[in-house]
Amino acid sequence: MRVVLQRVARASVTVENHVVGSVGKGLLLLVGFTAGDGEEQIQWIADKIVRLRVFPDDEGRMNRDLLDIGGALLVVSQFTLYADVRKGRRPSFVGAAQPDEANSNYEKFVNELEQRGVPVATGEFGALMSVELVNDGPVTLILDR
Repeated sequence: MRVVLQRVARASVTVENHVVGSVGKGLLLLVGFTAGDGEEQIQWIADKIVRLRVFPDDEGRMNRDLLDIGGALLVVSQFTLYADVRKGRRPSFVGAAQPDEANSNYEKFVNELEQRGVPVATGEFGALMSVELVNDGPVTLILDR
């Protein structure tokens, strides 16, 4: 499981000219799955994200987490996080989970985040999406499990 996490002032995702998910202050998560990912990876990353101290305290240090600031999550599936570009000029996606497995894991991941008391907005799994964001910081982290 791989997540690209971006601290945002705001973010939204659009499908066919309709906004399907948006958040104010919080985190944008681009999420990809590989074959064999499951509960262990999903729970570990969900815990890590919700309690990750990436928001500034009164002194400007990254000391606050998502719950501390009352932030929200925008979760967007992105199988291209498992692209392999070592050979040739066209990315290979053999490392990405098959769509049925990835969709199931995506839904479980969103559910895990919601159970941790965080507002969660989502994109649309498998759709062609446009993602807009105002990266706050900028702060961008990559989580692998």
